[in-house]
Amino acid sequence: MSFSRRTLSLVTVLLVLAALIVGVGWRLELFSPGSEDDATDVAAGTEVDLPEMSGGSQFSADMPQPVGGAEVLLDTLWIRVRAAGQAEAIRRTALTSQVAGVVQGLPIQENQSVGTGAPLVRLDSTEYALGVDQAQANLLSAETDYRQLILFDDEIEDPAIRAERDRIARTRSSLDQRNVDLRQAELQLERSRITAPFGGRIADIRVVEGQYVSVGTELLTLVDLDPIKVEVQVLEAELGSLAEGRRAEVSFAAFPGETFVGSVETINPLVDPDSRTGRVTVLLANPEHRIKPGMYAEVLLDAEALPDRILVPRAAILERGEGTRRTMLFVYGPNGNAGVAEWRYVNPGRENDTYVEILSEGLEQGMVAPGEIVLVDGHHYLAHDTAVRLVENVEAEGGRPSR
Repeated sequence: MSFSRRTLSLVTVLLVLAALIVGVGWRLELFSPGSEDDATDVAAGTEVDLPEMSGGSQFSADMPQPVGGAEVLLDTLWIRVRAAGQAEAIRRTALTSQVAGVVQGLPIQENQSVGTGAPLVRLDSTEYALGVDQAQANLLSAETDYRQLILFDDEIEDPAIRAERDRIARTRSSLDQRNVDLRQAELQLERSRITAPFGGRIADIRVVEGQYVSVGTELLTLVDLDPIKVEVQVLEAELGSLAEGRRAEVSFAAFPGETFVGSVETINPLVDPDSRTGRVTVLLANPEHRIKPGMYAEVLLDAEALPDRILVPRAAILERGEGTRRTMLFVYGPNGNAGVAEWRYVNPGRENDTYVEILSEGLEQGMVAPGEIVLVDGHHYLAHDTAVRLVENVEAEGGRPSR
């Protein structure tokens, strides 16, 4: 018995529909009210494994979080003045030729360190040496003439007459003038050898061997770099709070992340009427001559001292709250082998670039005590009573650093 293709297709569709109806009925029976107990039993007896977060970066509230801490201090809070300036040599001179001549010796090079009296430039001294010889000969002749003029004056009893004859003899023999001529010739010879007036480093050599120089020709520059001074311009409104001898912190663009400590040397009593600033000079030790004249500097000057203040690092201060933001911090509370982060609202006062003063005023605010530990790193995402552990490097310990 043969079936047409159309008949077979119709039978196939009917079979599929029948299978779907049976499946729907079975599902309805499975989740009917009578099967709730069975479903509950299955759910209660099944342990669901959650997939681990990639990279192992899941933070658990039960695992102590690595944080950084710092001690609360009772100390003087220095309010500082910020200013910009540049480094300058403590001593700097451009050496010029005081006599004319040809450069015969130049035993130096730029950036070379030299001591006081070290030879720098030597000019041809032949002419000046001859001048000294001539002056000595003239002096010898004058001394001979002088002695002849006063040959028998020691027999004169009157001292006034002897003194007058001596004066006349010195004038006639030109003895005094010849002494002056000799000293002048010796000075010219000495000036043909240029030496360092103080210890320092060589800069800007402007001559070469064999070059003829005249009087006043600039030869080179000598700079003394230890200590080195930094000249900053401070607004006139802030000048009154500064004092000589106070601490100064200086940073240079050439040395990022490094701070140099010095002191205020002088405060210029004049204020520039155009910029309304006054010049303040800071001295820094510079034994290795790393700081060079002309380097740009950022300077923090200790200005106002507030003694006996409760201080916490600026990094400890946070703001929380919806709408009205309130200032708070976390205090480390010991708890067995680890600790907990205790949420505490505080009332901040004056501050500088490093510390914030915590005031006791304000009954609704909290307070911290000297010696307590406040959290300064890895604490931005903590909640009250979060388990924490103090570490030196939050990032290295797998925590979330604040910076």
